[in-house]
Amino acid sequence: MRLAERSFSGPRIYYGWAIVAAAFTLMFTGFGVVYSFAMFFKAFQTEFGAPRADVSLVFSICAFLYFTLGAPAGMLADRFGPRRVSLAGAAVLAIGLAGSSFAPSLAVLYVTYSIGIGVGVGLTYVPSVGAVQPWFVHNRAFATGIAVAGIGASNFIMPPLVAWWIELYGWRGAYLALALFSLILAGSAACIIDNDPAARGMRTAPAGGPKPAAEPLPGSSLGEALHSRVFWMLYAALFLPTIGVFVPMVHLVPYAMDHGHPESAGVMLVSLIGLGSLIGRFGIGGIADRMGRLDSLALMYAGLGMSFLCWWQSQSLWALGVMAVGMGVFYGGFVATMPAVVMDIFGGRAVSAIIGWLYTAPGVGTLIGPPLAGYAFDRLGSYDVPILGAAGLSFTGAIAMVLLARSRQ
Repeated sequence: MRLAERSFSGPRIYYGWAIVAAAFTLMFTGFGVVYSFAMFFKAFQTEFGAPRADVSLVFSICAFLYFTLGAPAGMLADRFGPRRVSLAGAAVLAIGLAGSSFAPSLAVLYVTYSIGIGVGVGLTYVPSVGAVQPWFVHNRAFATGIAVAGIGASNFIMPPLVAWWIELYGWRGAYLALALFSLILAGSAACIIDNDPAARGMRTAPAGGPKPAAEPLPGSSLGEALHSRVFWMLYAALFLPTIGVFVPMVHLVPYAMDHGHPESAGVMLVSLIGLGSLIGRFGIGGIADRMGRLDSLALMYAGLGMSFLCWWQSQSLWALGVMAVGMGVFYGGFVATMPAVVMDIFGGRAVSAIIGWLYTAPGVGTLIGPPLAGYAFDRLGSYDVPILGAAGLSFTGAIAMVLLARSRQ
C-alpha cells in the first residue's frame, strides 16, 4: 500500500476524502440547525409576542458565538485534535436543541438556542474546516469547497424538512427531532475527523506534489499572523460583507410574506439560497484554484453586492427565486475559497487557529446585521435601507480583496 492511499473494498481511495466527508457531515448538521431558524420566525413572534428585532437577535447571538468561538476552538483543535473538540460540540448542540424545545420565553431561547447552538456549532465548524487543509495541496480549495458544501446542502435540504416537522409536531417537537438528528449525525462524523496524516503514515494528497507529513507543517504561528498587515486586510474584507450576508437567512421569509406570498414560498426561497450555495461551494473552489483565489474572493463579494441590489428590486416570486440562487452561489463561493486563501498565505502551522480568529469578523457582522435589519423594519416598515446598506458593504469588501491581491502580486 502506498503511503498516500488506503485500501477500501474496490479502488484505493485517498483517506483525505474521508476527512472531507466527515467535515461535510459536521457542517451539514450544525448549519442545518442554524439555517432552519427562519422556519421558526413566525412561531416565535406569535408565541412570545416579540418584534422582529428581538426575534432576529436569537439568531444573531448564536451566529456571533459560533463565529467568535472559532478562534478558541481552532486553538483547541491544534492542541488536542479536532476529534475531541468536535465531539464536545456535537453534544452541546444536541443539549441546546433539546433545551430550546422547553423554552417558556424568548429570554430563555437566548440561553438555550443562542448560546447552546452557538457553542455547539462553534466547536465543530472551524476544527472541521481546518482539519481538511493538511491533507491537500494543489486541490485544497476544491476539497475545502466539498467540505463546506455541507453548509449549502443543509441550507437546501433542512428548511423544508424542518417546516414539515413543525407542521407535524409543532415548533417544540421539531426542536426535539433536531436534537436527536444532530446527536446521531454530528456525533458519528466527529468520531472520524482528523488533521494528522502523519498519524496514519500518510503523505499529503499525491496530486499536490507531497512532502512527508511527518515533518512539521511550515507556516506562520498565530501570533505572527495577528501581527501581519495581510491578516487585518483579510479581516476587514470578511467583516464588511457579512454584516449583510445573513440578513436574508433571517428576514427573507417575512419579506416574502410581506409581499403577499405564502410562508411556504419563503421557505422555498431560503432553500434556494442553499441550492445556490451548494453550487458555489462545489463549483467555485475548482475555478478559484485556477483563476487565483484572492481574485475569486473579490468576484464573490462583488456578486453578493449585485445580488442585494436585485433583492431590492424584486417582489415577484420568480425574481426573488433567481436572486436567492445567485446570492447562494456567491456566498458559497467565498466560504469555499477563504480557508484555502488562509492556508496559501499563512501555511499549515496554525491554520485552524488563524481561520478561527478571522471568523470572529463575520461573528461581529452577523451580530449587527439581522437585528439592525429587523429594527429598521420595525421603525420604517421596509427593508430597503438594510438591503442597500448590505449591497454597499459587499462592494467595499470586493475592493479590499482587489487591493490585497494586487499587493500580494
